[in-house]
Amino acid sequence: MQNLNSAFQQLTEHMSETALLVSIESLLGWDERTMLPPAAGEYRAEQITYMAGMMHQHRTDPRLGEWLNTLVAEKLDPHSDEGATVRELKRQYDRRVKLPQSLVEELARTSVLGQQAWVTARAKNDFASFKPLLEKTFKLKREAAEALGYEETRYDALLDDYEPRGRTSQISKVLADLREKLVPLVAAIGASGRKPNIDILTRQYAVVEQEQFAKHVAAQCGFDFQRGRLDVTAHPFCSNNGPHDTRITTRYDERHFPGAFFGVLHEAGHGIYDQGLRSECYGLPPGEAVSLGIHESQSRMWENFVGRSRPFWQHFYGEAQRRFSPALADVPLADFYWAINVVRPSLIRVEADEATYNLHVLIRFELEQSLVADDLKCGDLPGAWSEKYRHYLGIVPPNDAEGVLQDIHWSAGLVGYFPTYSLGNLYAAQFFEQADRDLGGLDAKFSKGEFEPLRNWLHEHIHRPGQCYTADELIQRVTGKPLSHVPLMNYLKRKYGALYGL
Repeated sequence: MQNLNSAFQQLTEHMSETALLVSIESLLGWDERTMLPPAAGEYRAEQITYMAGMMHQHRTDPRLGEWLNTLVAEKLDPHSDEGATVRELKRQYDRRVKLPQSLVEELARTSVLGQQAWVTARAKNDFASFKPLLEKTFKLKREAAEALGYEETRYDALLDDYEPRGRTSQISKVLADLREKLVPLVAAIGASGRKPNIDILTRQYAVVEQEQFAKHVAAQCGFDFQRGRLDVTAHPFCSNNGPHDTRITTRYDERHFPGAFFGVLHEAGHGIYDQGLRSECYGLPPGEAVSLGIHESQSRMWENFVGRSRPFWQHFYGEAQRRFSPALADVPLADFYWAINVVRPSLIRVEADEATYNLHVLIRFELEQSLVADDLKCGDLPGAWSEKYRHYLGIVPPNDAEGVLQDIHWSAGLVGYFPTYSLGNLYAAQFFEQADRDLGGLDAKFSKGEFEPLRNWLHEHIHRPGQCYTADELIQRVTGKPLSHVPLMNYLKRKYGALYGL
């Protein structure tokens, strides 16, 4: 028992030091995407490369392997804090020791330079200038996948970074089931002939009022601005820089109200999850998110299931009219509600409606699998992107800025990330359905501005367990069922059936 206690104490102390390095690297990344002067980009790449090397050394320290082997032999309860810590750290350690430090550092350097090149290329609609770094990114990612190893496809090795234990074949099956039901629904909506007046969303919405209103609503939903902040960036994200430092970002357009507002709600959902994790376990699996699919379920839940609901706006619409007069002064709530829930094929993923959003994700999921397999060359990506949009959504991007350059993910080396967005929608629907049942109906609470019951339910069932359960175990534990497309399709059919007379 003494050796066991000693090994666990040494393990946790070591991981606390690692967490310090991770938080510093995260803060450097946040600064790079919000505050960094353009001329400082190359040196920032060196800073983050150095940090990546240090973190890799800590995470692959032979002593860590020895402590974990000692603790694994004790066969701890896998769902206890101690057992989950050993289980997950052992799994991560066994993966990371397969990666050469030189490859880890080069991936870090390329991700920083890639993001900076992406910002410039997107602003100039210039894919050609971005292509060399994109080619290098995918080359390095293929090398990483080969080093890590895989049972089925090379993509699996990269997917595992974001959705631990996930398999491309399994996720493809889940998304295919969703697509089979989703496409007819989108077609029926289009054939209904009903259309809301979306012009009301492109009237004048002062940026300063957008910021103040979004911050107010995010705080009401539960984002703690004493432990977080909101800033501006080219592509919105949430950055967890420590147990009491969660930063969210957005981008504003005074002629498009939904972009920033729902973007803030989305990132606040991520932030509420991070702030709901146990701070005393920061840097250890019980204080970390289960997976990006589960993380995305929290952002999509607050953005859509809460933020685009009628009861939500029954509470907030009067204030919105006051803040955005004359833009909304003459707009009835029913018209506004329909406008923010319009269904129509669109080019930009982050601004897509709930019904077509997953088609955007499927496009990226399929394309990056081909890029990782080296079946699709980066130079052919713009054409392949356009063809996928024509096939899935019936529209073709007029330029690369609204097409292949719209997302930051590949420039940052986030390959295998995209399917977690659709998984998040599926998880969100199933969790929300259970929360609604457990709490006795959420609509009445939202209409009165009562968001704390849902937030507390999420803290208890989703956030505080951390990684004590895998994603598959968590959904089964909370809802009593495995992940399914049915709750999401039921939700979409109810919502859009009422709006479009289906």
